[in-house]
Amino acid sequence: MEQGSKKAHGCAARDASGLLSPYTFSRRVQGDGDVTIKVLYCGICHTDLHVIKNEWGNAMYPVVPGHEVVGVVTDAGAGVTKFKAGDTVGVGYFVDSCRACESCRTGHENYCTNIVPTSNGVDLLDGATTKGGFSDAVVVNQDYVVRLPETLPLDGAAPLLCAGVTVYSPMMQYALNAPGKHLGVVGLGGLGHMAVKFGKAFGMKVTVISSSPAKREEALGRLGADAFLVSRDAEQMKAAAGTMDGVIDTVSAGHPIVPLLELLKPMGQMVLVGAPAKPLEVPAFSLIAGGKRVAGNGVGSVADCQAMLDFAGEHGIVADVEVVGMDYVNTAIERLEKNDVRYRFVVDVAGSQLGVDALAPGAEDS
Repeated sequence: MEQGSKKAHGCAARDASGLLSPYTFSRRVQGDGDVTIKVLYCGICHTDLHVIKNEWGNAMYPVVPGHEVVGVVTDAGAGVTKFKAGDTVGVGYFVDSCRACESCRTGHENYCTNIVPTSNGVDLLDGATTKGGFSDAVVVNQDYVVRLPETLPLDGAAPLLCAGVTVYSPMMQYALNAPGKHLGVVGLGGLGHMAVKFGKAFGMKVTVISSSPAKREEALGRLGADAFLVSRDAEQMKAAAGTMDGVIDTVSAGHPIVPLLELLKPMGQMVLVGAPAKPLEVPAFSLIAGGKRVAGNGVGSVADCQAMLDFAGEHGIVADVEVVGMDYVNTAIERLEKNDVRYRFVVDVAGSQLGVDALAPGAEDS
């Protein structure tokens, strides 16, 4: 172990089975601009599932997943000015970027071509593979850390660091945040339920669009959406045509886009935040006829994430979560594959048994 580095305990996937098992490794030496964070909670995102099973072909095993990290600062480098020991903080999808490209210079570092994901990325400082929040501690540069509002429960706040900012950021960018505007939310999962909550907090009319009629009561009753459309019901969709200022599409499974574009008013905005594997089919006329626009959005900048957390703190917005221990994480991932969660799993990292005593044979790599 490098002098000054910190031994960390967590769980890692070692092959495309995605099976997680105990793993001990070294965190990098804390630099002048770094903070060391004790991980309290970490959300489980679909991205984690894709990576640990190498479904995107980019896994660098062993993979320690987790990029919805909530914790407390335990130490800070000499040059740190933003945080101090004892601060409750969060770390989202990425932990570094080049800082020199146009995206970084204009405050959109989430689109930096050299972005460093919190998990399964390449550290720009030492070339090591980054290891995420399924571990007891992380070391992160202060510029990529956000402050958690005191008003938010930490377990429910963890998914805000990815799911929350992924829908909040485009709502702000495309002015889908004005009282009285009509927002359509496609899909009622981890991302979709956050879009509903933010939309209602902005004072918007919110319609949930889902292929599952069984989600109607949940959408209208507990989440407070104003209307519900079954996307497979042609009559319902036709009746709602031309009524929405914007649509946020959170669905990652393949689905037709044209019926969703027809819901938009002229000059309406669709934002894709789900990532279906197959290419979308969008006839040019479906856009040209109403001057409609389609955009994509990938998480958000650090500033976006902080603004989102501040807004969530003011309005008491958190994700609906099921908190599990690390000993349950493989079962949670199996359930996530089946969409058997409402709406996000969060791992109680600090409350889980991690460490050498829990290691399987051959699991230590320091």
